[in-house]
Amino acid sequence: MHGPLQVEQTSSAASDKETEIPRYDPSIYSTPFSQLPNPKRVWLGSPSSQLEGLGRLSLQTPEVVSAAAASEIKTGRRVGLGWDMTKLEHSQFGRQKCGHTIIPLMVPGGPGLGACFDDAYAMNPQQSSQWDGFRHYSQPRKLKDPSNSSDRVFYGGTTKEEIMDVKNHRIGLQHWASEGIAGRGILLDYQLWASTQQPPIPFSNFSTHAISFPTILAMCKTFNVTPQKGDVLFIRMGVIPEWDAFTPTQKEEYAAQKEPQHAGVEACMEVLEWLWDSGFAAVAGDAISWEVYPTPGAVSVHEYLLAGWGMPIGELFDLEALSKTCQELNRYSFFLTSMPLNMPGGVSSPPNAMAIF
Repeated sequence: MHGPLQVEQTSSAASDKETEIPRYDPSIYSTPFSQLPNPKRVWLGSPSSQLEGLGRLSLQTPEVVSAAAASEIKTGRRVGLGWDMTKLEHSQFGRQKCGHTIIPLMVPGGPGLGACFDDAYAMNPQQSSQWDGFRHYSQPRKLKDPSNSSDRVFYGGTTKEEIMDVKNHRIGLQHWASEGIAGRGILLDYQLWASTQQPPIPFSNFSTHAISFPTILAMCKTFNVTPQKGDVLFIRMGVIPEWDAFTPTQKEEYAAQKEPQHAGVEACMEVLEWLWDSGFAAVAGDAISWEVYPTPGAVSVHEYLLAGWGMPIGELFDLEALSKTCQELNRYSFFLTSMPLNMPGGVSSPPNAMAIF
């Protein structure tokens, strides 16, 4: 169990240039969003510590995980949540395609070449189903600066120089891999919800269509889910069937866009306050950016969640079979397991995730 709140001060190397930034232990999560000293910067643990590396995953205590397993695993049905690793076949920001090479081996004294095989992967996890780690996205060092400020820090005050140093593994994925991600997951199936409204709400995932905060609350009621501490929130937009319906030319045109558009959750303070006060450990979905992109206003969910709170963001998860299973069982909560890659200093990872009902 975590002890009472202990506030530390960062070293001068890891702190804000102008003012010292307080460090917290997980008891800060009992503080309402409206009472946080600085809701955009809640950094746990001392610099380079395991607690800092876990961030909000520290909400998934053994007690929380065991309670979730007891309440959610009833039928033994399992659903994988990883998309085809070769997709997106054409991605934004110059991200490489997934490469897979089959390697025949010559076994000494054996029956010749091809009696057994290895394989080798070359990939950017951001191209398909992935968790954004804390090294993925930063926020302005001075919180009053705009989001396009070039003076930036990552979670815990980690600098880009630390991340570029191959010997420095601060806030890397190895911290998550020590225990994995496990607990209760809940699904808000926006694609299903929108299609059943009167009249139905049409949208494309390749637009700036946004899921508003009132809509999120309405979906919680429709799908009969109430967030609990340590939950992982999933939102399904229907990206995968829309992408698969694209022609090869359409996919290439998307990847070539200078300013792509991605539907997602509305970037607003009401959503952020709800995420914090609900006690979510992580968020995920099948959307390309999770939040709507480009962000239309001053609020960046990525800056708050990744760089400010240490909350993992999952994108491009395959939620199609999960949606069907939830509909069949009339149940939108489940037990989630996910084992990120044990890569020291890793930035992102395939989720290696499944839902168990």
